[in-house]
Amino acid sequence: MSAIQPPAQRIWWNQPIHKDEILWVVIAFTWCMVMFFMMPYWHIYGKQNLSSETYKVKPEWFQRAAEEMVAKYTVRTETAEKIPVVAPPAGSDVYLIARLWSFWPILELEKGKTYRLNLTSMDYQHGFSLQPENINIQVIPGYQHVVSVTPTKTGKYSIICNEYCGIGHHKMVSNLYVK
Repeated sequence: MSAIQPPAQRIWWNQPIHKDEILWVVIAFTWCMVMFFMMPYWHIYGKQNLSSETYKVKPEWFQRAAEEMVAKYTVRTETAEKIPVVAPPAGSDVYLIARLWSFWPILELEKGKTYRLNLTSMDYQHGFSLQPENINIQVIPGYQHVVSVTPTKTGKYSIICNEYCGIGHHKMVSNLYVK
């Protein structure tokens, strides 16, 4: 019996197992065990896990908090829609709203300073993907996601919705500036 060829007899389970098959089963099982024990290690020592908080929130409350932040910290507007760019002080709560087919407002943060990024959706499930850092968060209506962020590099980052949210999904992009 060969591991590559189909079985010569229809009742193949009575045949002895070929050494090639045993080798591949052992390799697959060993790799599964390595990955199984690496998962707790990555969770504790890895830097890829976001420490986030999630709360139930009323959209009206979150909208009001975001508008108050925009009224206090707007430095300019961008795009044809005149989306405000806000530069809040370090350590403050920063609010970002996802709604059909935009993120509001645009954020301008300082390098090395820590902020509490608050995210929610006003209508449908959206995704928050910060590129090129590859941070991904599901943004769900009625829930406020709070993530502590400390930018380490200056530049212009892209925020992209990575959950299909309708016909204008491809336009749901924004920027995040780090000065």
